[in-house]
Amino acid sequence: MPRKPNYKFERHERDRAKAAKKAERLKMKRERAEQKKLELEQGAQPPAEPTPAEPAPAEAVAAEE
Repeated sequence: MPRKPNYKFERHERDRAKAAKKAERLKMKRERAEQKKLELEQGAQPPAEPTPAEPAPAEAVAAEE
């Protein structure tokens, strides 16, 4: 004997599953955006050790004397 369908309950379960899946996707999207933001911030910062300045050209030094 087939069971009596409970359309309201089944629809509620589908909606709940859809909402959970959507929330999980949004969570992953936010985590990826945050990770990308951190990577960009780290890449934009100057290196820890400054590079030595280039020496002045000989012509400029000779002109000053």
